[in-house]
Amino acid sequence: MTRNNLLSELERLVSEDRNAETMKIDTLPVTDILQLINNQDMLVAAAVQTQLSQIAKAVEKIVAAFEDGARLIYIGAGTSGRLGVLDASECPPTFGVSDDMVVGLIAGGDHALRHPIEGAEDNSELGAEDLKAINLTSKDVVVGIAVSGRTPYVIGALEYAKSLGCSTVSLSCNRDSMTGQVADIDIAPVVGPEVLTGSTRMKSGTAQKMVLNMLTTASMIRIGKTYQNLMVDVETTNDKLIARSTRIVIQATGCDADVARSLLKKTGNDVKLAIMMAKTGLPIENARGLLDDAKGFLREALNAAGYE
Repeated sequence: MTRNNLLSELERLVSEDRNAETMKIDTLPVTDILQLINNQDMLVAAAVQTQLSQIAKAVEKIVAAFEDGARLIYIGAGTSGRLGVLDASECPPTFGVSDDMVVGLIAGGDHALRHPIEGAEDNSELGAEDLKAINLTSKDVVVGIAVSGRTPYVIGALEYAKSLGCSTVSLSCNRDSMTGQVADIDIAPVVGPEVLTGSTRMKSGTAQKMVLNMLTTASMIRIGKTYQNLMVDVETTNDKLIARSTRIVIQATGCDADVARSLLKKTGNDVKLAIMMAKTGLPIENARGLLDDAKGFLREALNAAGYE
């Protein structure tokens, strides 16, 4: 693509427009600058709300993939890629899933998480190659993340994923985007021009993070990774998470801290199993059997034992 063509493309993007509310931001005192930024941030949740039906469609595809033993793959460049990697990396400790259940890929590889990799996002073939490198299959769901919706790296990835028969999702902040035209599901929270023209790490990045949080959180809830609003599959990999696990058992059952700690010790820090035992009084093997029968859904296992 020539520079003139790229310039024309950028001129058509809402995310690249100048914000009439912030034209004099460089003349303002700090408190007024912060107020302007905060005022603009308040627009983000409303933009995301307009996309809930599309987000729900994506969640249904992701849940089906998880239930089939497949993966959710995020792929993007720059800030978009970093946000995908961030959301993916939080899933194992939060929900106790394997490291490869939710995968985040960024143009330029892990080095690009901290350093700009010139030209990586302009290579559509690289997007496909990165998916090939993780052995993408038709059962996986691929979410291409690009504020502009025109990033070649992401378009190439989505086109390759579609050629395999994957479910594909576009997450951009512009209507009628190129990625949205390629993908099966188009999620496009249009947050409008940024406080600083073209600085899409701001409102656009916030919108993307909100959507990514929704995709994984809702999907994990639907496959039984929570009980009530508690993270009952949380990993106990550090002192804070061990304390959180104890607190979760207490909150779910009303038992005291000593009982919670004792049950977690007996179960090898299996929070679900500890809650099951505390609520039902069942021996560990009986409680585990009910959980297995319920495929890990704690509420269903408790219902089977006559509890809620």
